[in-house]
Amino acid sequence: MNEASILKVAAEACDDKRAEEIIALNMQGISLVADYFLICHGNSDKQVQAIAREVKDQAEEHGIHVKRMEGFDEARWILIDLGDVVAHVFHKEERGYYNLEKLWGDAPQEDLPL
Repeated sequence: MNEASILKVAAEACDDKRAEEIIALNMQGISLVADYFLICHGNSDKQVQAIAREVKDQAEEHGIHVKRMEGFDEARWILIDLGDVVAHVFHKEERGYYNLEKLWGDAPQEDLPL
């Protein structure tokens, strides 16, 4: 499965759990970590965990290897490593604090089919 397909599966999983402000940054040529960063947030610990769990479950259902998931218990910033795509699921307050969109401001945003 190519990175665009992985990004689509992850974004749809976020949308299914009503994640807010879902964006994708094209990190190709900018970061060696991944080709795409998917960023979204939830408004409660439970919602943040539900979003992350759905991304993981949908990825596995589509045959995408989930390399690692960090931060699930704290539910403030959950990182899901899907290889070429890294999903960042934030709690609303943490998203504003870390502001990855500004940190990686030179990365172009991708259109998501949601």
